[in-house]
Amino acid sequence: MIALWWSSLSVMLKVLWGITLAASLIFLIQSVMTFIGADSGGDFDMDFDTGSASDVDMTDLGHSGMNLYTFRNFVNFCLGFGWTAVLMYEKIPSLTVLFIVAFLVGVALVAAVMYLFKLLSSMQQSGNINVYKSAVGCHGTVYLTIPGERKGDGKVQISINGSIREYNALTDDETIPTGTPIKVVEVLDESTLVVSKLDSLII
Repeated sequence: MIALWWSSLSVMLKVLWGITLAASLIFLIQSVMTFIGADSGGDFDMDFDTGSASDVDMTDLGHSGMNLYTFRNFVNFCLGFGWTAVLMYEKIPSLTVLFIVAFLVGVALVAAVMYLFKLLSSMQQSGNINVYKSAVGCHGTVYLTIPGERKGDGKVQISINGSIREYNALTDDETIPTGTPIKVVEVLDESTLVVSKLDSLII
């Protein structure tokens, strides 16, 4: 029955269904792994960081969602794009219009998931930790490259009160690349820290 249905599809529909089913399967696997604690934060970002966190909390579940260039967000985009395309294939006669609509739905899904993760992570961080009292002096590593001289922000993961947390970060030093050990020297607000290379500090 399935083979008959598959053989009746056009080449374009087979491609769209292939994208949709693959994205749906990966999404289900990611969801199960995340909620059983097996997700080690191995999404790929623009710096190809594959570090893992020892404690699984809301920040660990959210950090890959908040970074645009991740495999998880690529899957979310394909999920929105694919299902929109296959469901609307016969209702929208123009392929150009269909792909535009599917693209916009994919982008909207990625944005919605990123916002949800950011909201949940922010609620968890603000509810459990007073970053102003606890973060200064904590050590960690750069997760996304931090531009030098406060010309932009990157991201760091720090160990704070026994948990691994992720924050936006600025530095007064030169550019600090991904993977560099850092120390928190100042807290600007609940989500943004000022850090310095650990090896450049006199402790």
